[in-house]
Amino acid sequence: MFFNSIFNQICRMFAVFAIALSLFLNTAISSAIAQTAEPETFNVWVAGDAHITTDSLYGIESLKLALRQSEGYWSPFFVEEEKDGVFLPVPAINWDIMLNLGDYSSSGFFPNDEEGRMVVDQYKALTKHYREDVYSVIGNHDANYYDQGPGSWFSKWIDPLGENTEFSGVNPELRRFPVTGTWEHYKFEAGNVLFLMLADRNDVSNPVGRGNSEDHEFGGFPSGAVTRDTFNWWKQQIEDNPEKIIITAHHHALKGTTTTSGFDDPSIHPGDGIGGYLAYIIENENPEEFQCTVYTDSPGLEDPDYPCEEIIGLGPFEQYLEDYYQEHGEPAIDLWLGAHSHSYPGEVVNGKGMTAKRWGVTFLQVGGLTHYYSAGVPLSRWLGFTDGSQSLDIRMYIHRAPYYSFINPEVAEEEDIPLPYTDVPKGAIKENGWYEQPETYTIQLRRKFEAPDPDTRPAKT
Repeated sequence: MFFNSIFNQICRMFAVFAIALSLFLNTAISSAIAQTAEPETFNVWVAGDAHITTDSLYGIESLKLALRQSEGYWSPFFVEEEKDGVFLPVPAINWDIMLNLGDYSSSGFFPNDEEGRMVVDQYKALTKHYREDVYSVIGNHDANYYDQGPGSWFSKWIDPLGENTEFSGVNPELRRFPVTGTWEHYKFEAGNVLFLMLADRNDVSNPVGRGNSEDHEFGGFPSGAVTRDTFNWWKQQIEDNPEKIIITAHHHALKGTTTTSGFDDPSIHPGDGIGGYLAYIIENENPEEFQCTVYTDSPGLEDPDYPCEEIIGLGPFEQYLEDYYQEHGEPAIDLWLGAHSHSYPGEVVNGKGMTAKRWGVTFLQVGGLTHYYSAGVPLSRWLGFTDGSQSLDIRMYIHRAPYYSFINPEVAEEEDIPLPYTDVPKGAIKENGWYEQPETYTIQLRRKFEAPDPDTRPAKT
């Protein structure tokens, strides 16, 4: 009896010890796994200027091609140039969300419903991402006439708020990162990154925008414009969120930052010297009382009928960024993303390249997806965030036009891939896929990145 009692006590002690040892080992193993696991990443693909109307005339679906390439659609049957005797598959782009910086259309008048349906149809090429993973701003070519309703075409067919699902196919309930605001300025957050999305207002009176349908003005009216209300909203978002990483997206660059954004820079957008940057602030958009302010570097734009006050020097965005930097000793935002210029890799105009830094802010010129509208180098940019890191990786991707040069004609016929031509368009470069130099960078953010919660939506099938 005595020995049985001792034996039972010893067994209980061993059981307790075994449980404790198991818990210790489980904790140690979990800790080791956590320490050796790859940190979570979050990737943003940025593109713009697809100009689908013009490219379609040449048999090219510029947006659709880029979307397919990003998801690896072409990889099984299309390869890059031969390198050291080895043909390498063109890589997919790993992205969680896409920012599209506008100019879906290339119309010189106003985009119509046929163009809207073309955009919707090309977005259907997505097979691994939701349409709701794309967040867009309006470009100068996407604007309609003012009397058709400000932003009406963009709101109907691109529809960032998901208010016109019947036409756009955008379901706001499927947004991983819901948006708040209006079509003209809205925001969303991914982890601790705040995205501020600003519209170009090319739908107002001349000379800023296209005016009314009765006048039927022709032209892209390239100079960038926002309302005073949008500027004030943007500034308030910055002041309300000092702890966030902040990225601003607009179709245009700010003055004097990236390629062709300086006054009178040579470009495809002359516009009295102000066509390459965000030049106008709209004070009153009512056509009967239209008022605006234009920021330039040279006097002489004014005439008796000119409705804009002319100011020589920095615009309100630039001035705010400069003042904030001087007062706080750090930049107000982390990045400003712009398109519009259709720049090509390595381009430098009057000392300004595709990536620049002013007032502590990194300015990124995205380029364009178009193959034929005033460009020959379709390209996009990629941003790679890492959880717990202040480093941001920036890369460039070339979406070269002659995919077809490397596709077996029998495969093309079987896959229903059009073969409109095989030559490289004028001005194109030979690279395809990742373009490493000189457009690969690592920059430092103002804050460490905090990854968003895992995506709980069902995988797209």
